[in-house]
Amino acid sequence: MTATPGSRRVLLAAPRGYCAGVDRAVIAVEKALEQYGAPIYVRHEIVHNKYVVQTLEKKGAIFVEETAEVPEGSIVMFSAHGVAPTVHQEAAERKLATIDATCPLVTKVHKEAVRFAQEDFDILLIGHEGHEEVIGTSGEAPDHITLVDGPDDVANVEVRDPDRVVWLSQTTLSVDETMETVDALKNKFPNLLSPPSDDICYATQNRQLAVKQMGAEADLVIVVGSRNSSNSKRLVEVAKLAGARAAYLVDFASEIEEAWLEGVTTVGVTSGASVPEVLVEEVLEWLTQRGYEDVEIVKAAEESITFSLPKELRRDLRAEAAELAAKAEQAAAAVAGE
Repeated sequence: MTATPGSRRVLLAAPRGYCAGVDRAVIAVEKALEQYGAPIYVRHEIVHNKYVVQTLEKKGAIFVEETAEVPEGSIVMFSAHGVAPTVHQEAAERKLATIDATCPLVTKVHKEAVRFAQEDFDILLIGHEGHEEVIGTSGEAPDHITLVDGPDDVANVEVRDPDRVVWLSQTTLSVDETMETVDALKNKFPNLLSPPSDDICYATQNRQLAVKQMGAEADLVIVVGSRNSSNSKRLVEVAKLAGARAAYLVDFASEIEEAWLEGVTTVGVTSGASVPEVLVEEVLEWLTQRGYEDVEIVKAAEESITFSLPKELRRDLRAEAAELAAKAEQAAAAVAGE
């Protein structure tokens, strides 16, 4: 039965949108452009959001897939997802000045991987194959890390010593699915160690918790986020598991289909951790124009965490890059003159 306009409402998740790591990374690109001028090269998307990437491109950021695409003597920034040590080596070889915008929570997982590898543990990294964060973490200890892509992958896992094995995880996973994978691993390896602190980031957990709370009441949940955003895709899955009849991922309000609203009285709205609030406001306006004017906040947690900007922004990187390039030219000339 189609709802009457007076009964239509929106449940708006809180918290939603930018987490501290994303906010830090986006501001880092903007500050670098202000401080050093365009272009600033960024290896991979700074965060997984189409609107953010397009906005920064207009300001002078150039996004590349590989370090080799960055001209020697330039500035390159590493994305919030982190990179493997080999990428830092590649940048040094190309005489690039670097800014590391890796989220501190991802850096924590990197350090855990290094420590457990030094202690000769087998590390079972729970995450999605091919995701940039997984590639970066795996690169810290490739000889010790085995990727476990969900509970169905556990049967294939082999370790050298079942008494010296630990699990780590990608920071943007579904909390419930991760724990399902951990339970399966513990059944196979009873002495499996857990990381000293939770790897799944606070923002991912809080956004999933808010969606769980509103999912049971919402006929439809709209998640604002890009399709390459792991945490945004997880919110769609969590909404459906929480009881929402339907859930969709959209980058922009223009992607919402009128047919989704058929028979819908309650719409849940949230956004992934790399989504600016302006995109959520556009979705709310789109819904208001269709009679969904009553907005209720579903609050799951308070967030007050902030991270300081990368330390490299306190130095003159243009001068450093020019000096690196000059030294490279001098070395090449010296070799040519021998």
